[in-house]
Amino acid sequence: MKPGARSNHPQEQFHLAMLALYDTCAGLGFRPVLFRRYVILNGGVAAAKELVFKPGTTGLERLIDLGRSEVSMEATMLRSEFQPLFTAGELKEARERLASANRTRSRGRLTAQPTERRS
Repeated sequence: MKPGARSNHPQEQFHLAMLALYDTCAGLGFRPVLFRRYVILNGGVAAAKELVFKPGTTGLERLIDLGRSEVSMEATMLRSEFQPLFTAGELKEARERLASANRTRSRGRLTAQPTERRS
């Protein structure tokens, strides 16, 4: 598909939306180069289906820190026009990741806990 062209196929629209996430992130000050490469090599839908289950991804955390979780891969998956592309389990994971990241800002990472000093 040519740049700037619009598609009536949800799978192609989702792929373009995933590539647009890179540009949005770049505009916010970080460039998820590996994410973009993965989308280009695997296609947007296949990439999302796999990445939504990978722990430790930091893109969502960065977007939440910036107050922009609505432009995340997970939020894009949950858009009504794209939901038919995914299984109930994939959509549930996207919802849970958004909710969990908003609550704890961590997925699969250790967080520092205060320790008691001994004298």
